[in-house]
Amino acid sequence: MSITEITGQINAILWSKSLIYVCLAAGLYFSIRTAFPQIRLFKDMVKLLLSGKSSKSGVSSFQGFAMALGGRVGIGNIAGVATAIFYGGPGAIFWMWVIAFFGAGSAYVESSLSQVWKEDIGGEYRGGPAFYIEKGLKSKVVAVIFTIAVIIACGFTGPGIQAFNIADSFKNAFGISPLITGIGVAALFTIVIFGGVKRIGKFAEIVVPVMAIAYIVVALVIVAIHITEVPAMFKLIFSSAFNMNATFGGIFGNAVLWGIKRGVYSNEAGQGTGAMAAGAAEVSHPAKQGLVQAFSVYVDTLFVCTATAIMILSTGAYNVVDNSGAFIVENLPDIGVGVGFTQAAIDTLLPGVGGAFIAIAMFFFAFTTLLSFAYYAMSNVAFLFKDSKHLGVITNVVRVIQVVMVVFASVKSSEFAWNLADIGVGMIAWINILSILIIGKYGFATLKDYEEQKKMGLDPVFVPERCGIDNAPLWNKIAKENYPEELQKLEAKLK
Repeated sequence: MSITEITGQINAILWSKSLIYVCLAAGLYFSIRTAFPQIRLFKDMVKLLLSGKSSKSGVSSFQGFAMALGGRVGIGNIAGVATAIFYGGPGAIFWMWVIAFFGAGSAYVESSLSQVWKEDIGGEYRGGPAFYIEKGLKSKVVAVIFTIAVIIACGFTGPGIQAFNIADSFKNAFGISPLITGIGVAALFTIVIFGGVKRIGKFAEIVVPVMAIAYIVVALVIVAIHITEVPAMFKLIFSSAFNMNATFGGIFGNAVLWGIKRGVYSNEAGQGTGAMAAGAAEVSHPAKQGLVQAFSVYVDTLFVCTATAIMILSTGAYNVVDNSGAFIVENLPDIGVGVGFTQAAIDTLLPGVGGAFIAIAMFFFAFTTLLSFAYYAMSNVAFLFKDSKHLGVITNVVRVIQVVMVVFASVKSSEFAWNLADIGVGMIAWINILSILIIGKYGFATLKDYEEQKKMGLDPVFVPERCGIDNAPLWNKIAKENYPEELQKLEAKLK
């Protein structure tokens, strides 16, 4: 058996239905335990997203949100949605919405935990699963295993895969050599990542909202043109989702499975990646960034993925197959599953432009994911070598390897590299979701403390001991130096 076949089998085990169901169950559990903050505190999510400033050690809440969203919004928002419709029918979209709703609960817990146990390393805040696994779960071994998986998946194989998709889309749309595209992407990538977390945050702050809004606007224009089809489109989604449509009745189970599966892959809630970006933010209380990151799940799935879905479904630019591979719906006879569906939908607005638009969208979606991967790798290198005087040198070596991988993978991609990347991300997801299920009580405590202080009329400030946490010393320094007035008001209320 070849190494590619072996990695393929390992990949299939890690990304089995079990992971999908565990992520869904965790999201449901966290949502119930926190009394559905994704509904109750929606106003807070939006307010906190737009408030707060960066500091000498941390990025702003919005920059942390943009960095995480850059990782969540990627190729899956275009190709992944089309795949869900192809195998699960229109009803799969409803189940993507469901996992986004419950996934916001998981995103809150992991992101608040990341804030609780973040550290100041080399003058920058670093956080994420490795940090809260070491401090909250009290397992250095598991934290190191997690860290190594992240460095492999996000530091070495992941960036190359994103670069390949950019180069391939530019070759198909504009006839540009993959090598030329790879060099150009690598040059821009180098400029951004060697500026550290602050530069990545500033870049994401500008680019991520613009790319998401532009994509959604195009979708809304297409919907406006096909406005008469919209009621029938939503009827189709809901009837297929609840097995009330004869055409798609035979694949009802696939609608649930593929909707949840693609939703989990896309929004990454519970997988730990968004938590790494959350740990970089400067906030007065962990709950604040937890709520902001919960909102990023909404943006990814309810906005961007839905934009793709309505473009495809309102224009009828899709095919659907049954379990045997036979077509149930074949509106696009010569187009395979993937970005071709979205391209065909856009061509109904501007004939012949779909390919170019998708190539540009793929560039922004994949490049921001590329930057998020770079940050995730750097954070975990910082965790692994935080006590080494050579941390700066090691970080730069990893950055150079990432740049080289961008150029190399632009002209050559392999199934082995894809499998290795998926294995790393699968390990990350399993370790993280099981960890936060064990130590989630600390996340619940942060939300309770946040709401108690709000009821006192205070701008919440975090004192770890109030949440039963005695090993987060950085927060005592943060509260005293950055939020002295809020701390004094809290102490006065408690006297």
